Amino acid sequence: MRNLAAFAVAALLAVAAPAVAQVIPGSYETVINNPLRPAADRERDAARHATETLEFIGLDPGGAVAEYMPGRGYFTRLLALSVTGDGRVTAYQPAEIVKLDSTYWTDIQAVAAAPGMGMVTAKTGPTADFAADGGYDVVFTAQNYHDLHGPFASDGTAAAFNAAVMKALNPGGLYVVIDHHAAAGSGLKGAGRLHRIDAAAVRAEIESAGFVFDGESEALANADDPLTAMVFDPLIRGRTSQFMMRFRKPN
Repeated sequence: MRNLAAFAVAALLAVAAPAVAQVIPGSYETVINNPLRPAADRERDAARHATETLEFIGLDPGGAVAEYMPGRGYFTRLLALSVTGDGRVTAYQPAEIVKLDSTYWTDIQAVAAAPGMGMVTAKTGPTADFAADGGYDVVFTAQNYHDLHGPFASDGTAAAFNAAVMKALNPGGLYVVIDHHAAAGSGLKGAGRLHRIDAAAVRAEIESAGFVFDGESEALANADDPLTAMVFDPLIRGRTSQFMMRFRKPN
């Protein structure tokens, strides 16, 4: 209920909004400035480095994207507005999270139903069944990989998810992961308590699943983050140092 007013405003804006221009890969000004994006999203763009993230993903118009654990839909809307024509975005809210807080499912369904979001399909199910329909060019998840080793996840969840991603992607498809830095060498120890994870541990897990490392970006790094505080600590929330890595499914 708390989102009805926001979506009503979005609907009114959409009536007068101009058609979305064709997006050129590597140039996302049209996406960032699209009037279909709510003001609350725009306020987060600088901190989340929206342009750099989209450029790092490198979406092609007409591509198919599957997003794991989309939260309230910040990146879902950006991804949706980055694909055109036959492009599609699947926003997959895992059943394990929906069980803990059903509003995550309600919210992402509302995103999919909002004006201009016809390319978005909201789905839920077990993490191991992620994107089972397949045929995706990109799989994307932001600030969620650590949850695969968190309290809701049983042993083997990360391995099952990575296997599902491999199956979901087309040959040569990209797997992009953003998450909060943990101290180097800490492995998985901070995943549950701090909501952080060691980038090297993530890379090792994903490569062991058969993916090829394809690049990384320092756009979200923050040298002032001590990497020891829980990410929701008011002293660091919204300013954590994060890694962004890209992997490729072999052809």
